Formats: sequence, C-alpha cells, structure tokens
Amino acid sequence: MIVLLFALCLADGVLGQIRYSVPEEAEHGTLVGNIAEDLGLDLTKLESRRFQVVPNSRSPYLEVNVENGVLFVASKMDREQICKQSASCQLNMEVFLEEPLELFRVEIEVVDINDNPPSFPETDITVEISESATPGTRFPLESAFDPDVGSNALRTYDITTNNYFHLDVQTQSDGNRFAELVLEKPLDREQQAAHRYVLTAVDGGQPPRTGTALLVVKVLDSNDNVPVFEQPVYSVSVAENAPAGTLLIQLNATDQDEGPNGEVLYSFSNHISSRVKELFSIEPRTGRVEVRGEVDFEESGLYQIFVQARDQGPNAIPAHCKVLVKVTDVNDNAPEITFSTVTESVSERAAPGTVIALLSVHVEILGDVPFKLKSSFKNYYTIVTDGALNREQADSYSVTVVARDKGSPSLATSKSIRVQVSDENDNAPTFTQPVYDVYVTENNVPGAYIHAVTALDPDVGPNALINYSILECDIQGMSVKTYVSINEDTGYVYALRSFDYEQLKEFSFMVQARDSGSPQLSSNATVKVIIVDQNDNAPTVLAPLGKNGTAGSPCPGPRSPGTCSAFQEADLVSSKDSGHGDSEQGDSDHDATHRGHSSGADLFSNCTEECKALGHSDRCWMPSFMPAERQASDYRSNLHVPGMDAVPDTERGKGFASSFRMDIPDTA
Repeated sequence: MIVLLFALCLADGVLGQIRYSVPEEAEHGTLVGNIAEDLGLDLTKLESRRFQVVPNSRSPYLEVNVENGVLFVASKMDREQICKQSASCQLNMEVFLEEPLELFRVEIEVVDINDNPPSFPETDITVEISESATPGTRFPLESAFDPDVGSNALRTYDITTNNYFHLDVQTQSDGNRFAELVLEKPLDREQQAAHRYVLTAVDGGQPPRTGTALLVVKVLDSNDNVPVFEQPVYSVSVAENAPAGTLLIQLNATDQDEGPNGEVLYSFSNHISSRVKELFSIEPRTGRVEVRGEVDFEESGLYQIFVQARDQGPNAIPAHCKVLVKVTDVNDNAPEITFSTVTESVSERAAPGTVIALLSVHVEILGDVPFKLKSSFKNYYTIVTDGALNREQADSYSVTVVARDKGSPSLATSKSIRVQVSDENDNAPTFTQPVYDVYVTENNVPGAYIHAVTALDPDVGPNALINYSILECDIQGMSVKTYVSINEDTGYVYALRSFDYEQLKEFSFMVQARDSGSPQLSSNATVKVIIVDQNDNAPTVLAPLGKNGTAGSPCPGPRSPGTCSAFQEADLVSSKDSGHGDSEQGDSDHDATHRGHSSGADLFSNCTEECKALGHSDRCWMPSFMPAERQASDYRSNLHVPGMDAVPDTERGKGFASSFRMDIPDTA
C-alpha cells in the first residue's frame, strides 16, 4: 500500500514541497501520487507552462508524466542498494513550471520491507574455551548481518538450550546488536571436548525472518593467566583524509605468564564490521592501531574498533577492549554550484525582480551588474534583475557567482552564465536633420533622383527596420505625391515631373520614418524643395511691329550711314526674357518706373496676352522712348543691339536713352 504524505510549504510564493512514500520492490508502473493534483495545479496548463523535472534531480527509479503530473515507479527499488544501512532512505526530485517560474520539491521516502533475513558470515562458528575458564567469562560471537533497517533489522540472537552457556545480547551505540556467549558452569575437557549448538539470529519483521549458524565450542586445556588491558575503553581522534599509516593509538595488554603463555598478540574482534577493517589496521605484535583506508567525515564521524589480546600459551583466553575513533572534519570539499534552470535572455523591459536563474547553493554575485541574489527555499536561491535594463547600453551581461564555505582555509567555487538582453521597440527612428533643403534645377528629367533622407534607430531586428513615406498634402491644388516619390527602404526622393521655375519656385512636404516594431514608432522631417532657375527663355519683341520686319526709334543729330534707322511710327518697343537674372531685374525695375508712360496701352495689353500664349511670364512690358535726361542709366535691357557695343558711354547719354536700329527678319 502506498502512503501519501502531503505537505505544501511556500517560500516567497515561488517554491513548494510535497512528500510521498513508496515501499521498496514496488512493481513498474505503481502509482506513487499525482503531483499536479496534490499541489492544486491546473492540469490543462501543464503543457503550455512546460511542466517538467529538473534534469539533475531525475531518478532512474521514478518517472513523472509531464502531461498529467502522475508520479509512478519506473523500475524496482532495492532500498538496501540505494541507501545501504541508512535509517532514512529518501529520493528527491524537483519539478517546475515556466511563465511564471514555479519550483516544487518532491520527496519520496523508500519504505523498507522485510525482504532480507539475517545471515552469518560463516555457516560454522568455532569458539575455543579453556577448561579453566571460570563461570561468567564472556566470549564474543561473530555477528549476523541484516541489510534491512528499522523494525525489520536484526533484533536478537538465540541459542540451543543447554546447561553450560547462555547468550547475552548487547546493543552498540550505533544500534547494531551482537551476542556474547556467557559460561554458566565450568567445562571439563575430559568429559566433553566439544559442544555443538545452533546459533539463531532473528529480525524484528512481521513475520520475523531468521538466519542460523552451527556454533562449535572446543574445550582446551588451561592457561592460568589472561592478558589485561590498561583500560576497557580508549578514545582517540583523527582528521579526515589522514594518510595511510597514521597512528591512532598503541594498545598494551600485559600477561603475568612467562614464555609463550605471556606473549600477547593483538587482533580485531570477530564482530567488528568489514568497513572498520577496510579503514583501520592493527599490528599483531605491537598493538599499533593505524589508518589504513580513506577516512571521510562526510561518511561517518565515529567508528568503534573492538580489539582482543590473546597470549601464545595453550588454552589462551583473550582479553577485550574498545577503541572509539572520532573523525574531525577538514574543509576538503569546495561548495558545488548547480543551476536548476537558466533564462538565456531577458527583455530590456523586464521589471526588477524578474528571475534569471535558479541555483541550489548560497552564492555571491561578482562585478557591477544589474542583478542580485534572492533566497527562495532552503538551499535554493534565485538570481533576479536589480534595476532597469537597456539593451542599447549593454546587450548582454556575464554574471559570475561565487560560493564560499566558512572552513579554514575557505574553499570557493565560481560559475558564470551569460544573460542576453532582448530588444524592445523603445526608440523611435530619428532623422539626421529636422529640415532638408533640396535644390533642383528646373527642366529636370521626370523620375530623377533629387535627394536622400536618412533616419537612424538604435534598436535591432524588426524594431530597427525603417520604412519611409511621404505625408499627404496639396501643392497648387494637387497631391504632393504627383510631384515627388520616396523609396520606402532607402529614403531616396525622386521628382515625378519636370519643374518650371516660372510656375513654381519652391514647395515643402513632410517625410515620415516608421519602424517595424510593435507598437510601431515614427518621426517626421520637412523637405524643402527649391527650384533653381535656368536661362531657358529668350527675349521676345512684341511691339511695335515695323515695316519690312524692322522696328526703330528716332536717333537725334546727324547720322552716319549704317548707324541706325528711325521709324516715327514705332513709338513702343518691348523686349522680354523670362530667364532669371538681369533680364528679370530689368523687367521689374522698368515695369515699376515706366509702364505708366507707355503711349500704347492697347498694344501693351495685347502684348501681355501674346506673352502668355508664347509660354513666357505674364510680366510682359514695353519700354517707352523717353528723353535721355529722364531715362538716364536706369534702363537696362537684355536685347543685343548690333553696333551699340562700339558706342562710347559718353555718347550714350545724349539724345534718347535708347537710340538703336534692330533688324527683324522679314517673315511676310
């Protein structure tokens, strides 16, 4: 029958403990208990929360069904093989769930059953007793061994009923029992040289099991004196890991007889354990008790050595003493660091206190890292975050933990884990400048690259993948996306049409950079496109229209042949150049000063319409012929008049401001 012991203890809401018991030799598949149900866990979430056993706590004898939490026997358990003679036999395992991390300790006690009878090391036991031995003399017998423990262990000894001996069963300090054969009346070798009895060892099981051996008592002729030890019990101490040959004690037993009857030899008593014989030795003639094997305090802190001294005379009677060996602990074991679980990465948005690792020994954290140690349960500790993380400042940390004991000298063990900081989309893209001034020469080719905008995002992965776009707006009543476009991956800006300075001198629009994180973050910048003028419009004479394709103005004073021709009927002349530069400055200056002096208002109006029809600026103007004293040097024209280059500046101020002759091809 399986007994379920349930005890749940929470520490900081992180860990719990549950205890079961199962008898040894239970068959494969035997149900031990349902861990998930007994802990009150939601069975439907075991798979999603990755319910599992901590790897280094797994046992070949037990198995957990991680889908339903059932703990069952995987293979037969022999308690004596697993735990030897230990009074308590316990298997431990840890199970845990993720998201959030919850650790539970499961203790399984392997209950002993009475499956082993006591047994003697030999089937025949021989004891030699001198006929001179007096009643009350004790003779230790070889002990039986029962690998079971507790109530199933060896309980007593029995002997065949007789008139000469009885058994005195004694209990050692470690709980083991041994028997001494006590002489009740004197022996007479001449009457009976040997006595045979059945020696029985009985355990405490229900029903009890027994083991037997044949006890043969040989009666010897007497040796009057027996060796005597100085004291019955000796106490010594030895440090663990003492080298072989280390002296524990030198015993001394004296015998009043002479010769062989007084020569004493030392040996271990028959009922001493085999382990003691492996660890210690005794020199037969000197009585030196020395270390033989490797003494380990962690195995046992106390050993009992039973020694006998026997002389070499006939019918020798041995003397007995006990040596108690106390083993002192030496700091020979460095702490062991075991990570039960480690989180490989943690979000930079992780709140302080987020669990990074679980380990099973007290440690300290080295270095300046944003992590701290938190006690969880018994010897379990967690490494948790101790502040805000920022991947852009540090994308990973090497966390080194050190465990030190308090021995002398102190021993230490260190281990390191690397914790990656995973990126969160906490940075919006940022343009390299808030405003981009872009100069584009008019008459550009449609589809031409004009500029590139750049935004930077310190995040990584999709959080740093930037897409560019143009925010919708209108330019002269039309969508900005009919004027320009942008490559969403590179930020390259392209002109979708050929720009004309005379129609549009500049315009602005906004570009947006948006990352691919969740949630998406964005920022904007302004792009100002400035159209650069080209001299792409020649001056055009609109009026007056002369004869034979010639327009003229009067030239005062005498004229030399070929100098200029005067046409009195041509009183208005207009030259226009829509190119940007002196020609346009001339337009504005002259328009502001002289438009009111034109004597041909109707012609001016017609000229304006004609300029528009020809695709030029609507600021068409016509210069008036004025006296030189009014016009002076303010009049500027982009018209090239043949022959005027040779006229000295001193002559240009005389008469009319512009005296010239211009030949116009006859198109009639």
